[in-house]
Amino acid sequence: MSNVPTWPSLYNPLIELFPLQHREPMQRSGRYLHDPHDVFRFTLYWTFVFYIPSFLLCGTYAFVNLAFPPPRAPHAHKTRAPLSDSGPSYRGVAAGENIPLGQYGAQLALEAQSQLRQPSRSPAKQNERRSRLTFALLVLLTFATLALGGAVVGAAVIGYVLAGLFKAAEYNMSTWIPFIGGLLQTLVGFLGLWPTVIDII
Repeated sequence: MSNVPTWPSLYNPLIELFPLQHREPMQRSGRYLHDPHDVFRFTLYWTFVFYIPSFLLCGTYAFVNLAFPPPRAPHAHKTRAPLSDSGPSYRGVAAGENIPLGQYGAQLALEAQSQLRQPSRSPAKQNERRSRLTFALLVLLTFATLALGGAVVGAAVIGYVLAGLFKAAEYNMSTWIPFIGGLLQTLVGFLGLWPTVIDII
């Protein structure tokens, strides 16, 4: 209880596990945390190590997809297969001629819109590339901010809850416990990160 170990202070965890009987609660080569602030600090550092790089990786992926989207294929009209010579031709279409397909409702809507006078639309943006890059940078900064905020809040909750539990039970907290807490927080963060963000992007 006298000295606080420096971060990370990991050691061989097998000295805690084998053998369990007739052993002291604190091993000589082990490192232990007793102060709740030290537990929070260790949990915060491990959360930074695991949590922020994963969020930044996903943010960079979103940034690249938004800033440099894949090229789109030109819009091709769907056409009906040519009529066979065996059947009658009800519209007098020559064999081999393609008939463009369209939706009847869409044609009516286009005719109705053409009859109504619409105010002229504003011209296309001149700097579409720059606005796309700005939006992509905002997405990347949002990922970075949420990673930092999530890491601090999650580490505070996990660190102080673990410190309270170990203090109430009068256990000695190994420096491996904040490591596991940061890893678990990152894995839980993955559950909320991947499906929803991919659907939005």
